[in-house]
Amino acid sequence: MFAARRTIVGSKTWTCCRCRLLSTATERRPSLKLPIFPARTRFAPSPTGYLHLGSLRTALFNYLTAKATGGQFILRVEDTDKKRTVEDAESMLYKDLKWAGLQWDEGPDIGGLYGPYKQSERTSLYQSHAKKLLDSGHAYRCFCSPERLNNLAKERSDLGLPTDYDRMCTNISMAEADERSTKMESHVVRLKMPDVAPVYNDLVYGPIGQRRKTEKSQLLRAGQWSSYEDPVLIKSDGLPTYHLANVVDDHHMRITHVIRAVEWMPSTPKHMVLYKAFDWEPPTFAHVGLLLDDSRQKLSKRGLASDIRGFERDGFFPEALLNFVALFGWSHRLGDDFINLQELVKNFDLKFTKGNTIASPLKLFHLQGRYAEKYIKEGGKEYESMIDRLHTVVAKHLAECPENQVWTDNKLRDRIAAILRLDAANYTTPNEFFARLSPLFCSQPRKEWESHPEDHVLKDNMDTIVNSFKEVSCQRWSEANLKDVLSQMTSALEAKWDGNGDVAYDLDPTAGKRRMSIVKSFLRWALFGGRSGPTLMVMMNVLGRDLSLQRIEDAAAQLDTIVPETVRTSAETLGM
Repeated sequence: MFAARRTIVGSKTWTCCRCRLLSTATERRPSLKLPIFPARTRFAPSPTGYLHLGSLRTALFNYLTAKATGGQFILRVEDTDKKRTVEDAESMLYKDLKWAGLQWDEGPDIGGLYGPYKQSERTSLYQSHAKKLLDSGHAYRCFCSPERLNNLAKERSDLGLPTDYDRMCTNISMAEADERSTKMESHVVRLKMPDVAPVYNDLVYGPIGQRRKTEKSQLLRAGQWSSYEDPVLIKSDGLPTYHLANVVDDHHMRITHVIRAVEWMPSTPKHMVLYKAFDWEPPTFAHVGLLLDDSRQKLSKRGLASDIRGFERDGFFPEALLNFVALFGWSHRLGDDFINLQELVKNFDLKFTKGNTIASPLKLFHLQGRYAEKYIKEGGKEYESMIDRLHTVVAKHLAECPENQVWTDNKLRDRIAAILRLDAANYTTPNEFFARLSPLFCSQPRKEWESHPEDHVLKDNMDTIVNSFKEVSCQRWSEANLKDVLSQMTSALEAKWDGNGDVAYDLDPTAGKRRMSIVKSFLRWALFGGRSGPTLMVMMNVLGRDLSLQRIEDAAAQLDTIVPETVRTSAETLGM
């Protein structure tokens, strides 16, 4: 151990900054390693809404902490807010967590040693603990009416003061308060907060605790507008608030680690006061940042703030979504963000990043494509499920325009599978798959052709372009052979341009490449309507010989009607 260097300056003791850093290093930097004992963690949602990305992230981090240490992951439903409870939220919660691949070890549906696991079934436990706080002087009954509290808050707000309580009811003796309570007079139970809450060590932010009240606030307390942040523990209906139920449940369920969003950090000092009042050991806390969109705004319901069921409906893979969520505020050194649940358990630690996290949909799309490639390569049940979902979506779209269908046989599922294998890296969702590749399934109007000064290259060489592919038989119509045909056609056209005395071509070394680019743009426009998509050879191979030639010839005829003769005339005049 080192001895800190201290110097007496006047009436104060001064410690050099280096020694101060060394002496507080352990306190300021809590261990980021997992505990050496089995951790007990919990996910405690309220059924006032559906599971979303933020709450799934909370569930996942707590799940990983438990599983990585050989501990238990507990599901607890905090259902005491009856007014805001959504009827099917609890049942959907179970379904969504199971769909995502997170299975709990104890919970409302499977029981456990420390149940019940629904707060509405633990009311007597909370009330008995509230009674202990009343008896020890750490809490008091408040009989103030809602009208008085509202008026008090308004008066304080108008004066620019905090809207905290004024502790008027602490003047009531315990005997009188008990008697009024026995007579069923409406009241709540409040926690009596100390001037300074106990400090706790957050795994992300280090030592956290309320500073001692400022001189101004101390003067306010001594004057007419005294205020105290005394949270309600038991509501007038006898049910507990989040503060009391959360602490009591975590203690009795032997929770060792609590990982939750930073928005709950202001509540933690109140909880620490409760732990101290009960003389209980608090769990280890870690508060992780909020989720923001690409513009650093809070997630919108039009974007990734959708509930988890929406991701399932859209066709996202649960593994891809969990992988995506795991990256929100967790720092790893694996070198690749493609990490399945088993690898997450194997490599997880408590190294969370400070600050908020950007949840970019592009990352999710990337991971979705990576998992699509993995499933296609493995060819297992996930792959078959992908094909089934795609078949349902594609068949539904085709049923809306049966006259435009490309394929009239009963091999749609096989064709979908073939296209998926060719385009796996770009896969995101079934609807996006059809929207992006719809020209492979049905005939659609082409985009408007973007005219170019050298469009005459197409008109002058259209026979060569069409005949090059016509010479390929159905038996030889494959991606490899079509690549050879395109290469041979390129050589033939360049030889033609080189030998016909085209001055513009001879003087411009990039002319050949530029003209072939126009030819390829025409083929994409002919085959795929000008959209981005697979390579030309992949498209032609999927469409087949007859349909490919039909589209090329049809596009050539269409081009004749939209490329004016003046383009060709002016090009010839310029020697092009």
